[in-house]
Amino acid sequence: MAARAPASRELRAEFTDPVDEGVKLTVTLTDSSLTVRRSPPSSSSLSLSSASPLSPLSPPLVLSLADCVGCRAYSARDGDGGNGGAVVCAYFYPRARRLWAGGTGRAAARQRVEQRLRVACGGDAEAELQEAARWARAVTHRAARHTALTHVLRDNDSGSSQYGSSTKLSWPALTGPRTGDQYSQVCRARRLMVLVNPLSGRGQAMALYTGPIQRMLTEAAVPHTLITTEHQNHAREVVRNADLSQWSAIVILSGDGLLFEVINGLMEREDWEEAIRIPLGILPGGSGNALAASVHHYTQAGAVFGEDLLLSCGFVLCKGLVCPLDLLSVRLPSGRRLFSFLSLAWGFVADVDIESEKYRPVGAVRFLVGAIVRLASLRTYQGRLAFLLAAEGASTAASSPPSISTSSYCSSGPCGSIAQQHHSPKPRATSTDPKEHGPVDDLMIPPGEPIPSDWTEVEERDFVLVLATCHSHLAEDLMVAPDARPDDGHIHLFYVTAGVSRPALLRIFLAMEKGTHLACDCPHLVYRRVRALRLEPATRPGVITVDGEQVEYGPIQ
Repeated sequence: MAARAPASRELRAEFTDPVDEGVKLTVTLTDSSLTVRRSPPSSSSLSLSSASPLSPLSPPLVLSLADCVGCRAYSARDGDGGNGGAVVCAYFYPRARRLWAGGTGRAAARQRVEQRLRVACGGDAEAELQEAARWARAVTHRAARHTALTHVLRDNDSGSSQYGSSTKLSWPALTGPRTGDQYSQVCRARRLMVLVNPLSGRGQAMALYTGPIQRMLTEAAVPHTLITTEHQNHAREVVRNADLSQWSAIVILSGDGLLFEVINGLMEREDWEEAIRIPLGILPGGSGNALAASVHHYTQAGAVFGEDLLLSCGFVLCKGLVCPLDLLSVRLPSGRRLFSFLSLAWGFVADVDIESEKYRPVGAVRFLVGAIVRLASLRTYQGRLAFLLAAEGASTAASSPPSISTSSYCSSGPCGSIAQQHHSPKPRATSTDPKEHGPVDDLMIPPGEPIPSDWTEVEERDFVLVLATCHSHLAEDLMVAPDARPDDGHIHLFYVTAGVSRPALLRIFLAMEKGTHLACDCPHLVYRRVRALRLEPATRPGVITVDGEQVEYGPIQ
């Protein structure tokens, strides 16, 4: 059990309401909460109704410091007018349940709460501002301290993840807390690099930045520099040539494609081993937003979409928690190597992803339109698929949903760790390109070599789709691997064989909204947890995507 830091002294003081200076507020600050109580009314106010917000019967307002992103102090003359004095302003983003439109369901989403407290007027203005600043510092410090203590509750017995996929890295990413997990926090001594693709999704990324995200970063006092991408692979060029010592983290406000550029740009550097340790954050601004939805899922919160998902990820960013995520090595037919953080797709999913590009102006609905079009003319694809099962040999039949993992994920250092799989020596599919960077592909099979005996080759040769993913979501509303964890060391492999009917395939994708597709009892749907795979498509032409980006077609592993 990790040692707990001693509790700080409780702070208590009297403030007034900035809107109505006649309302007295008793404020208590502990290590875990800020509590605001309205003082009993004076004799001149006894005639007020018990339903009045000034009534002594009103319950105290308790705000958890776990939901606090920042606090500041300022002169009341600067922001609130009135008769002077100084103001303490704290910013909270608690989860609140509310009805969906029409009252058909409930969802918990973060909502902004601004709590302002005025230091009593009539005194020394400088002293009042100093007192307000003292409280702002205390709230900020205890909110950060509470976050760290809450989410570093116990040591992870297994240390850093030592599982592997083709070649597996654990790269640090800004993600949400799970009880019992270990985290490091982003150093705030340097600035964040915020990369925005103004053309992503429906072209609303800049509006999302200038709206809620810029406001949250300002409230959290997070220094950052905005870089707007101007062309394809611009982000790749920026991070490949950047002096990373100037930045605390790189944050992407876009779809998953921009993060794909950033990952591969970092891995193309001479100092890739250090470069990939820089924390990476994701803010949803595209059509699919798969990693952003996965990050939210890892916080164990209910599903949210659109701006609610943006606020959830923005909150995680402002809190600055970091844990490792898996990174996969992908070898293309030409021998060129890419690094993937999300998925590899062939068949139905890849076709929908690429063919729906023409519907990009409608946003995430493009995938639904593309799926309907492709269902109407359902294809089958011929090829060979082989894989290496995960180390524990576990596999899950399609008729039963996977159990939720209880293992925690952690960082072994302040910015995550790089881990490689240790196992008996196997042939290595190394590249002849002297400029290639990154760890050795120690699980891949050299081209032309037979499948090793410890691999499994799928007997079927006709497929509707093959999908391999690292994370829980493939889009905001597609939870393909609900038990996935950010550094579980597994590739979650799904494939659907030929013979599946259109209604059955439609039911599978509709069930993915809640992650219940493995309970559909579809004999054509197969799920395996694997460490490596090889796909050799025979149908031509065809489409293969890596992290939603189309890559060269042919044998891939």
